[in-house]
Amino acid sequence: MLGERLYELRRKKNLSQEEMAEKLNVSRQTISKWETNQSQPDFDKIIPLCQLFNISSEELLTGKKAIKDSVEVKENKKKTALVISLSVFLYFLALIWVTIAEPLPFIGENLVGSIFLFICAIPTCLLIFYFVSLSKNHKEEKKVNEVYKKYDELVSIFFTIIYLIMSFVTKAWHLTWILWVVYALVIEIIHILLKMKEEQ
Repeated sequence: MLGERLYELRRKKNLSQEEMAEKLNVSRQTISKWETNQSQPDFDKIIPLCQLFNISSEELLTGKKAIKDSVEVKENKKKTALVISLSVFLYFLALIWVTIAEPLPFIGENLVGSIFLFICAIPTCLLIFYFVSLSKNHKEEKKVNEVYKKYDELVSIFFTIIYLIMSFVTKAWHLTWILWVVYALVIEIIHILLKMKEEQ
């Protein structure tokens, strides 16, 4: 029934009846009647309801998710996992190169550094290109809520502290910038985990 679906959607979004009523320009009693199936939302409230819960009208009215949407989400998750995995592998490869090549006497420091930066540039460009193109395709999905912002702020403070400590202690400013690439990956992984939790 539509009432039960509205109740579940409201609960998942952590909204009270008052908050939901305010967002839809109706009274709290109206929301209560919808959820108890005493009345149905007017036609002009269907689109605002879909926008509020970020679902299709088919899902709102029938409870069935659009197959195309779910397939697209799964494909995007696979692509994201592939891009992140490949990028992490290349960053580790760059670190391995520095570790192996630096002690060798016949390879100059300039060559070691240049190859290291070249290897790092590949996953960096890959990540930037992928996530910029993803954000263009899903602008409506980029409405980051307060929970996301809090996580982002905490992680950025943590990484700033680690970056400054490591940079001042090791004096290796030319290497410690990699922490910001790791930071970007961590933020994206947190967002993916939060989205998965919301879907469950």
